[in-house]
Amino acid sequence: MNSAPSSELRDERGRVWPWAVLAVAGVALAGFFGWYFVCPCERVPGGWLLGEVHEAPVADWGFANQVPLCQLQIPGGLVAHSINLNCMAAEDGALYLSCSGCEGKYWSGRVGGGSPARLRLDGAVYPVTVRRVTDEASLDIAWAARHRKLFRLRNGADAVPPAPPPRADHWWSFQLQSAG
Repeated sequence: MNSAPSSELRDERGRVWPWAVLAVAGVALAGFFGWYFVCPCERVPGGWLLGEVHEAPVADWGFANQVPLCQLQIPGGLVAHSINLNCMAAEDGALYLSCSGCEGKYWSGRVGGGSPARLRLDGAVYPVTVRRVTDEASLDIAWAARHRKLFRLRNGADAVPPAPPPRADHWWSFQLQSAG
């Protein structure tokens, strides 16, 4: 008895194989685009931030304190790179991002001196520039704004927060300015 596959079986395999490859490629491509346009998710970075783009300059970012997280998109080479971050507005309306243990993180090494970026707040996208804050006075303002926002998100918008704890040494801050 001959154990070699019949020519019919070989022909059938030859017809199925390209469709199987196309199906696997289609699933992989759908997964990539699903991730790229849906994330950042929790701690998983994403790609391009979608939403209505607001080109008009923003002077007072106070509304950012009503949104638990901001999403920041930076140029990432071939594809955009976006992440979830805590953002907070100071009493004067300036907007800051916070980052714990930021040294060595992908995004923090690619922004700092007025780098262009996109910020998504509550579904709206704003062109911004990002500058790392290093002077003590500005770091303290950002730290106090962070403390105030987090306290009010937990305890209600009218809650009066206590004085902030001492600022952590490993905590970095970035100021965002409207690029519109």
